[in-house]
Amino acid sequence: MNFQAAAPKIPPRILCIGMPVRDLTFRVEGLPARGSKENASHFEEICGGNALNGAIGIVRLGGRASICGPMGDARETTSKYIFEKMAEEGIETKHIVHMPGLVTPISNIMIDPSGERTIVTFRDPELWKVHLPDADTLLRDCDAILTESRCAAFCTDLCAEARRRGIPVIVDVDRAMSLREGLLTASSHLVFSSEPLQETAGVADDGEALKKIAKLTPSFLAGTRGAQGTIWLDEHHNPQQTPAFPVHTVDTLGAGDVFHGAFALAITEKQDLRRALRFASAAAALKCTRFGGAFAAPQRAEVEALLSQGLAAIQAQTRQ
Repeated sequence: MNFQAAAPKIPPRILCIGMPVRDLTFRVEGLPARGSKENASHFEEICGGNALNGAIGIVRLGGRASICGPMGDARETTSKYIFEKMAEEGIETKHIVHMPGLVTPISNIMIDPSGERTIVTFRDPELWKVHLPDADTLLRDCDAILTESRCAAFCTDLCAEARRRGIPVIVDVDRAMSLREGLLTASSHLVFSSEPLQETAGVADDGEALKKIAKLTPSFLAGTRGAQGTIWLDEHHNPQQTPAFPVHTVDTLGAGDVFHGAFALAITEKQDLRRALRFASAAAALKCTRFGGAFAAPQRAEVEALLSQGLAAIQAQTRQ
């Protein structure tokens, strides 16, 4: 008997780097005009931020997530609330860096009937001066890093060291990057939102923008486009398309972050790129059908079921 093969598999551990955020969410019929007032039909206090949302998605899908980044003073009510929520989700928090006297980021989020969200966020400028724990500590038992482009100032060196050790680095790019940005080469996978993709490349076409950036980095490149699906470059730098799953959307808050978390987990599981993108798309689609930000992220069985339904539909069309 092969006892090693029979032993339970340890889920991959992904280090999520970013800034946890306290989210105050309001459902509104429409965004208030300047100087006006609007009544909300629902209020919910949750926590979020790209890294934390991604970590929730990873854990819900069967992975392990450890979060690292700056937060405000440990005595803050906000910090205590966020730590309680992360503990409930099973997210490891030992690498969080509390910065005395500072304020943990906070967001005011309005969600309209289409599910689209409008966000105003305050991030204490001093948080960007954080010094993360040393690389040996953070990369121990680390199967991948998931970070966001806005954190480049304090995580690029760590990401570069991870790549030297053969550890995948997945970057969520949700704002324009400089074409000289260190994360372009200190990463293995760059997944852009459509608008920052075009702004980064200075090209008003997603496919051409990806091709331009591909000249500057060996990283896998993709661009997410909501209901239009994901565009990405294959090994020959030819654009490919991964369609989105058609769902009834009620809340897009956290959907992109759940996508990145699911994609990072799929990469650690050695899924091929096409399946990894479908897996991530299914997770994000299911999240959009529920209110609650990333706390509405699906469980693994739900994602696998949606993927199976999609495959069955494709096979049925092929037989016709």
